[in-house]
Amino acid sequence: MIRTAKEEDIRAILEIYNDAIVNTTAVYDYEPYSYENRKQWFEQKKKAGQPLIVYEDQGKIIGFATYGPFRERPAYKYTVEHSVYVKDHSSRKGVGSTLLKEIIKIARENKYKMMIGMIDAANTGSIKLHEKLGFEHAGTIKNSGYKFNQWLDLAFYQLELPGPNNPIES
Repeated sequence: MIRTAKEEDIRAILEIYNDAIVNTTAVYDYEPYSYENRKQWFEQKKKAGQPLIVYEDQGKIIGFATYGPFRERPAYKYTVEHSVYVKDHSSRKGVGSTLLKEIIKIARENKYKMMIGMIDAANTGSIKLHEKLGFEHAGTIKNSGYKFNQWLDLAFYQLELPGPNNPIES
């Protein structure tokens, strides 16, 4: 079941995210986040009206997805950057695909023009998923991160959405 995240989901979201930090190159951070950090993040997303959805299976959160501003400058207001994270043992079961489809649907409904995914270039599973859902490779920044004693390349993927009927500059 996919639903909007609630405050009581923060610990499960934190566990999934911290696992990605500690064990993968999906997140270019070194140290796990605190509960207080993720609670503040949750509250900021809620206040800004940014979606945060979870995938719940048998009462347990096994994945989450969200999007937020791509960049803070006003001309980027129709572009969002998304994030999808799935509990390790749940990968390759369609959870990530389901979450990504839902977050794309929400972005369409909210009249965004472009959705950006920034993916570690070695993460072939995520790249294949994005390509399957229509994302196109927009470029790679080589050696942009350093983690686990290796240089990491960051691949940018983009999905063009219908956007607003009458975009404005204000």
